[in-house]
Amino acid sequence: MRMKATRQAYGEALVKLGKENKDVVVLEADLSKSTMTTFFQKEFPERHINVGIAEANLIGTAAGMATTGKIPFASTFAMFAAGRAFDQIRNSVAYPKLNVKICPTHAGISLGEDGGSHQSVEDIALMRAIPGMVILQPADATETEKIIFAAAKYEGPVYVRLGRLPVADIYNEGYDFEIGKASTLTEGNDVAIIATGLLVGEALKAAETLKEKGVNVRVINMSTIKPLDEETVLKAAKECKLVITSEEHSIVGGLGSAVSEFLSSNHPVKVIRHGINDVFGQSADGNVMLDKYGLRASNLVELVLKNI
Repeated sequence: MRMKATRQAYGEALVKLGKENKDVVVLEADLSKSTMTTFFQKEFPERHINVGIAEANLIGTAAGMATTGKIPFASTFAMFAAGRAFDQIRNSVAYPKLNVKICPTHAGISLGEDGGSHQSVEDIALMRAIPGMVILQPADATETEKIIFAAAKYEGPVYVRLGRLPVADIYNEGYDFEIGKASTLTEGNDVAIIATGLLVGEALKAAETLKEKGVNVRVINMSTIKPLDEETVLKAAKECKLVITSEEHSIVGGLGSAVSEFLSSNHPVKVIRHGINDVFGQSADGNVMLDKYGLRASNLVELVLKNI
């Protein structure tokens, strides 16, 4: 099975997109080798801009280019995009509803050795709070490409959350992605696991293990975190005995909060939020971090068996 990081798939998708749309430009904050926008730089050097280590300027410049009809994709690490440049994203991009695509990589604790200062565990919460911001997070390389092309067609600000670690393929090329629509990967009425990002793969592994134990799991890939696919969430809550959300993000303000907020008003049920429990990251290999913080299929299996 192919293993590819969503950041690499992002870099490759930009090249394909750039060949189809001459208005696509890519902006970078001196991290092109890490964010993989170096692929675009080699193919279209005149449409790639490195603003240097100046993330606020990165977003401000992208906003300015959007006013000229260009479709800017701005990339840096998630911690620097959502954190350092929050003011510019809010006031220079979202407030005037400009057509800027903010595509940070190295999100979550799987960033690894750079440690807690660089591991963004709160970026979804920050972006969710911004009016009109669309938030997307792919589960694999194939979905990454679909999301990048969909983001380019969408008119307005988009935040695409990408990761460092390689992840296994879930989808084939025939998969159709649509902003605002979740993807149900397995059927079951005992438990619904609503996952996003690299946790989708872990949820699928957990579903296999639980099936052997007689528990049928509905795995839902919520690759659009905002706007939330309320129809799919409501259906799962009504048809399943238990709802679990799973994300490589703080349980405060992320996917778990979005699902809980919606269900509390529309179909109150118990929702268990699986994620990072209101703590910062540490410095270690990305896979070690996922183990240490309990973001594995085995942890999901344990949660289900304790609560079903």
